[in-house]
Amino acid sequence: MYLLGNPVFLGNKMCQNEGFLLTIAPPMKLLLSTALLAFCASQPQAAALPKVDSAMLLEQIGTLASDEFEGRAPGTRGEEQTVEYLQQQFKKLGLEPGNPDGTYLQAVPLVGISSHPTLSYGDKQLKFGDDYVAWTARPQPTVEISNSELVFVGYGVQAPEFKWDDYKGADLKGKTLVMLINDPPLPDPRRPHQLDASVFGGSAVTWYGRWNYKFEIAARLGAAAALIVHETKAAGYPYEVVVNGWGRENFALNSKTPEPYLPAMAGWLQQDRACELFKAAGLDFKELKQRAAARDFKPVPLGIKLNLSAVNATREVTSHNVVARIAGSDPQLKNEVVVYSAHWDHFGIDETLPGPRTQQIFHGAVDNASGVAALLQIAQAYKALPAAPKRTILFVATTAEERGLLGAQHYVRHPLYPIAKTILNINIDGMNLWGRARDVELSGMGKSTADEIVTALAAKQGRVVKPNSNGSYYRGDQLEFARAGVPTIYLRSSSAKALNYMTHQYHTVNDVVQANWNTAGAVEDISLLFQAGYQAAQAKEAPKWKPGAEFQRH
Repeated sequence: MYLLGNPVFLGNKMCQNEGFLLTIAPPMKLLLSTALLAFCASQPQAAALPKVDSAMLLEQIGTLASDEFEGRAPGTRGEEQTVEYLQQQFKKLGLEPGNPDGTYLQAVPLVGISSHPTLSYGDKQLKFGDDYVAWTARPQPTVEISNSELVFVGYGVQAPEFKWDDYKGADLKGKTLVMLINDPPLPDPRRPHQLDASVFGGSAVTWYGRWNYKFEIAARLGAAAALIVHETKAAGYPYEVVVNGWGRENFALNSKTPEPYLPAMAGWLQQDRACELFKAAGLDFKELKQRAAARDFKPVPLGIKLNLSAVNATREVTSHNVVARIAGSDPQLKNEVVVYSAHWDHFGIDETLPGPRTQQIFHGAVDNASGVAALLQIAQAYKALPAAPKRTILFVATTAEERGLLGAQHYVRHPLYPIAKTILNINIDGMNLWGRARDVELSGMGKSTADEIVTALAAKQGRVVKPNSNGSYYRGDQLEFARAGVPTIYLRSSSAKALNYMTHQYHTVNDVVQANWNTAGAVEDISLLFQAGYQAAQAKEAPKWKPGAEFQRH
């Protein structure tokens, strides 16, 4: 409808429908004003683009990554500071408590386990940290594995859909499995220099390639222990990351039953030490690695007995997820939930490191003070809307992600809102602080119809969505939501500067606020993630898993 005259403004906006601007001739204004207002009010509202406050974003990152927050380790003064700060921020923004009990907290019962392991075979004693890292999730004074037969199981994969089984029915109860990281690399028969995209995702890392899967299947097969050979290129991060992540106090959910995802002992072997182990067995590591990349591979007993033990100091810890919400406005759809998540925890303080105290703190500026700051910016954008979305929006700042996704794992096992009614998880873990990126890297792309939301929004920003292939989908909090059947959105960056961060700062004391950060990329991603959640919250149909996705609900 188009009439000659002046446009009608509602507040500071013009009423529009299907691309036509409604204008009214001056003599008709009074006659049509009531009808026009009613017409405009009846039209579906689009979410206004959020105004991201870059200065506030940097201030929030700086606060969370400051010395005062002591590296944000669960069960420490750093947690107390962080949890209090997040509660105050949610209150300041005017969000409701996310827990139905009227608080902003969900208690997460943990047990902290400081293990002092020893590992030997024959007369060879390996040095903890330099040569290997091992830990246990069992809160008992000692865990001892004596004279356990070492067995090389290749990539440690059972994947019937790819007709792949590295185990071939072998009895592995009580044995120690030595495994390769990543997926079996199968060449494309038509292009031998490329990997076959139809098997294990080609160059992309699948669930079968992640350490989580490998330890889990070892436990399922009754192995006493599992050791993954660390290779930097295949893992996607240096050995130092393994030591910093698993070499000090570790955590497990405080449960009366053993953690089903881990054998009694789990760990990593530094690559050179692994080669020496194979040589002591009269075998060549490189040759066996080549043999492991074939379907006819069978487990190879090394003929060596391993002794692996841990003396443990334990403590019970009540950590917290911090939760806030915006209640949905639709009488029916308000019982469905879109969950935004970002982990607040990092690695705390290592007082054995040299230098002043500030150089002993794992500040975790990018990982994940930046993600939590983005979460707060998105929450502020939702509160600025003239009306709440149809579905409920829940913000969850999780604990203990760095210790095995434990806060998210506890949430999906004990959800504050039914998982069956949770339609989407948008996880935020490390923002792009190195400038605008043309590509939007979507981790887990191809698994759900949420991809289509991201693709359309990125196009409006002049960007192109492409899959992230480094396996990050399987090592963040989104994995726990996916395993519970919830479709997810998780963005990553692999620009040269992001890769430099992964190599030199990630999971080290060097992950600090940088003076040369450029927040343009983060601002653009925050806008996209806000819009993605809003569209899902407003849509008639919730995102769905695509056929063949490994985590779809049945």
